[in-house]
Amino acid sequence: MAQQARGKGAAQAGGPGGGAAPAPAKKSKSIKDMGGRQKAAIFLVTLGSEISAEIFKHLREDEIETLTFEIARLDSIESEQKDQVLSEFQELMMAAEFITSGGIDYARELLEKALGSQRAIDIINRLTSSLQVRPFDFIRRTDPAHLLNFIQTEHPQTISLILAYLEPGKAAYILQKLPHDVQSDVAKRIATMDRTSPEVLREVERVLEKKLSTLSSEDFTAAGGVDSIVEILNLVDRTSEKGIIEALEEDSPELAEDIKKKMFVFEDIVLLDDRSIQKVLREVDGQELAKALKGVDGEVQEKIFKNMSKRAATMLKEDMEFMGPVRLKDVEEAQQKIVSIIRHLEETGEIIISRGEGDELVQ
Repeated sequence: MAQQARGKGAAQAGGPGGGAAPAPAKKSKSIKDMGGRQKAAIFLVTLGSEISAEIFKHLREDEIETLTFEIARLDSIESEQKDQVLSEFQELMMAAEFITSGGIDYARELLEKALGSQRAIDIINRLTSSLQVRPFDFIRRTDPAHLLNFIQTEHPQTISLILAYLEPGKAAYILQKLPHDVQSDVAKRIATMDRTSPEVLREVERVLEKKLSTLSSEDFTAAGGVDSIVEILNLVDRTSEKGIIEALEEDSPELAEDIKKKMFVFEDIVLLDDRSIQKVLREVDGQELAKALKGVDGEVQEKIFKNMSKRAATMLKEDMEFMGPVRLKDVEEAQQKIVSIIRHLEETGEIIISRGEGDELVQ
């Protein structure tokens, strides 16, 4: 091809008017030589602006910036490159669907039949390294209400193992629906859980009669621990949270203390300094605050009133008085909303929560 181009250029140069020989034809870059970002850029351009814009809505800002940069760098896209990228995407999605429905072994078996042994291995390796497939992957996609019906009669150790691998929100839903005597037992087992061998995980999967994803290696998988149960307890309702903590205080006082140090409940608002409380109050709805203060002790109320103007404090007291009796559920929901605001402010560095020894501030 290059020789033909050079020959044609020489003939033109010798003809009337002469002229420079054209550059050799540029060979299109195979997607095998491309990185994932380049492939993603080609994929988005191929889909078109409307669909790509919808995809961008589900990405982080840094991911959008990276892809935008890669798209801007694209010069031209050969039709062959488009076909290769779309084909690879289809294969990866097909493999992901197989893994979700039947696990890695099942996916490998089907892909080998469809694409051949080596191609199947390449796809599985690429997909598992990016997805980081974990045990109980299929169960994590199950509706928590259905999962509750499925596992509530299992041994507490089995339940705690499953909850440790679930998203905290789903785990919290299941934990608060369990019988009260089981809740604290499961919470204790999650908090004291360290590492679980692949053999035990596979045995639990078999007992549950779910063909789930298996471990990609024989390394022990870490799950559970105090941080895990704290994250779950922070999302359950206040009644369940108090019951679990009280039961743990009787059964394992040291463990209960470790958990409490990492948790923040509404009554702990007295631990905040005045400046932090004032920041919190700026974010809180007045009606929610009035409901939240119903039923709490005088120390908590005084801490709030102290950090408000006299006029605002008087109005808040009047709201609480005129509100009359309030359902316990509504009070707890209001308190939980305020606690969520406090936790968010702590996560963003707006406030600091003193949780005991070593948390003192240095001026």
